[in-house]
Amino acid sequence: MTAEEVPVGQTLDLGSHPVPEEEIIRFASEWDSQYFHIDPAVAQESYFGGLGASGIHTLSIYQRLSVNGLFERYDVIAGKEARHVRFIHPVRAGDVLTGTVFIDSVEHDGRGRATVITTGSLRNQDDVVVLRLQMEALIAANAKST
Repeated sequence: MTAEEVPVGQTLDLGSHPVPEEEIIRFASEWDSQYFHIDPAVAQESYFGGLGASGIHTLSIYQRLSVNGLFERYDVIAGKEARHVRFIHPVRAGDVLTGTVFIDSVEHDGRGRATVITTGSLRNQDDVVVLRLQMEALIAANAKST
C-alpha cells in the first residue's frame, strides 16, 4: 500500500511484547552492557533498585511493534527521523509492553513519496507510559510531480 492509504488522524494498536529477564540481559550484554542492565544482583543496589531494560532495547521493542502493527503494510522507503524520544519509566523484567501509534500527518513531496509523521508510545501492564516518541518515515506514494 502507498502513503495515500495511511489512516491520518487515527490511533492504532500495535500489539504487545513481554520482556523477560533473559531478553533484557541478552540485549544489554550485546549493546549496552552497563551493570544495571546485565547483573540482577548488583542492579538491586543501583539507583533503580533492580534490573532494568536498556532504553535502546525499549526503543527496539517499539520499532518491532510499529513495523508489525503498521509499517509492514506499506511500501516504506526509509526511516527519516526519530525525535522527542523520552524514556519515561523503567522497563522491568516481566513487564508486558503494549504499543500505540497516532498518525499525525502524511506530507507528499511530489516525487513519488511522502513523509509520514507518527507519535507513538509504549505502556506497561499497569498502563504506565514507559516510552514516548515521534517518528518520520518515507513511504512510497502515487502522487508525483509532473
